[in-house]
Order: sequence, then C-alpha cells, then structure tokens
Amino acid sequence: MKSIRKILSGPGTYILKHLDLLSLYSLKVSGILKEDGWFRSFSEESSIDADENPLPWYTYPAIHFIKNRLMKDMTVFEYGCGFSTLWWADRVQRVVSVEHDEKWYHQIKKLIPENVELNLIKLDPIGSYQNKISDYHKMFDIIILDGRERVKCSYNSIDALKENGIIVWDNSDREEYIDGYQFLHNKGFKKIEFVGISPMYTLKSETGIFYRENNVFNI
Repeated sequence: MKSIRKILSGPGTYILKHLDLLSLYSLKVSGILKEDGWFRSFSEESSIDADENPLPWYTYPAIHFIKNRLMKDMTVFEYGCGFSTLWWADRVQRVVSVEHDEKWYHQIKKLIPENVELNLIKLDPIGSYQNKISDYHKMFDIIILDGRERVKCSYNSIDALKENGIIVWDNSDREEYIDGYQFLHNKGFKKIEFVGISPMYTLKSETGIFYRENNVFNI
C-alpha cells in the first residue's frame, strides 16, 4: 500500500490545501474511516461497511467492541429492526426483532435469514410494542434498545434477559432516556459508553452497554 505522503504528493495537493480539503481527502484514501466504510455508507445512505455488508447503526467503537465478543450460540432480542438485524443474524444463533413501522418491516422481511423472527407490532395505547418481550423469560444473552419507547422497553427487558446477559442501548447519551438509565442502575447494571460517529452519520453519538458482574462479554 502506498504511504499517505506519496498519495498526497501529486500536483493536486496544493489545490486541496488551498481549499482546506487535504485532510478530508487523506481520510478518504487511507485510515479508519476508509477501513470501516464510512464514506461508502455516507454516499449510499445505508448502514454498510466498506464491502457493502450490513452494519448496525451504532457507533463504530461499539460495533468493534461487540463483534469481538459474540458467540455463535447466543440469542438476541432487538427493538428496532434494520441492517443491524442482518448483522446480528450472521453472528448469533437466533434473533427476535420487533418493528413498529410497517413499510420498513416489509423491506427488511425480504432480506432476513431463517434464524430471525421478525415481528410487526404497531404502537398502541395498551403497549403491545414494548410488552412483546414479556413473552420470554430468561432467554436472551443480548437485548438491544434501538426502537421506540426505549425507557418502557428497558423496564420490560430485565425478566427476559439471562442472568449474565447485557443490554445494548443506542443513543444512550439522550437525556430523554434518563429514567431508563436510572432503572438499570438500580437493578445493578453498570454502563460503558462508546462514543464516536456511526455509519452514514456526521455527528458524534453514543452507544451504551449495560452489564452486571459475570456477564457474557466478560467485562
């Protein structure tokens, strides 16, 4: 691979410097954003990596941390389906996903493999969406809160989580979810924050992992 200095030594370097675009160009031709496929995800407006494989719409630091700790026999429950559903399905034994948006549900349903159970549950006054996880008891190694009603979903998630299970909460820096964070804290969970940018997105965000002692990620 050419060094970045050789790549940036051509006649266009002066112009890029003059337009204050040299740093951006250097990131595009070499470095972590290129490796993670951020530029591709941004241009295609899709949560994908450099090879067009699906990625969760979490921060990149969280994705790297999680993927190195997954085991093929794990089970996952996910609030909010998407390319994350496909990413999880390729790495664990079973994924149960809940989606409220009918149009998006039908788009993802065309893509899911056999180890995914995808549920369309529209938002209603009796809480059918957030209560779906109550159908399960101590079943899931990982629960993802990345859909609607995240605080109420967090309240219902504890009984469905294995004793050593963890919760992945995307956008865990939003103050609107503070009651959910406090609830998990009161239940003995600690939190690790993974701050950075996400696929397609230019602003800094946070994906949080909530865990107790003796957890599946050995944190």
